[in-house]
Amino acid sequence: MKFIIALAFLAAVALAAPQGDKKPIEIVSSNSEMNADGSYSFDFESADGTKVSESGSQKQVGPKPEDIGTVSKGSYSYTSPDGVVITVNWTADENGFQATGDHLPTPPPMPEHVVKMLADLKAAGVL
Repeated sequence: MKFIIALAFLAAVALAAPQGDKKPIEIVSSNSEMNADGSYSFDFESADGTKVSESGSQKQVGPKPEDIGTVSKGSYSYTSPDGVVITVNWTADENGFQATGDHLPTPPPMPEHVVKMLADLKAAGVL
């Protein structure tokens, strides 16, 4: 899970990294906090409007006391080349990495016959 968090952070940093003859983009604000209990938070904003925010804490994820994992949530946003602000909100926990954003694709609605079949199965006590 830490790998996913690090990957998301590196992706955001890569978007702000200098490319070719472009000048470096100034960081206009940056905050970070690390606590003794393992919780943390950080955020930064660059001059081009890119914003990154993340927070996390330790959570019991299994039956043993040593089964501790990091649960994180955050967001990042940037302006696409066509001028649209892209925002991604995400959570990384025992259910995996889950991202949401208006620009992300969504599955098509379930066909009517599948909805009916699932309702029939539930009514019959199979589900």
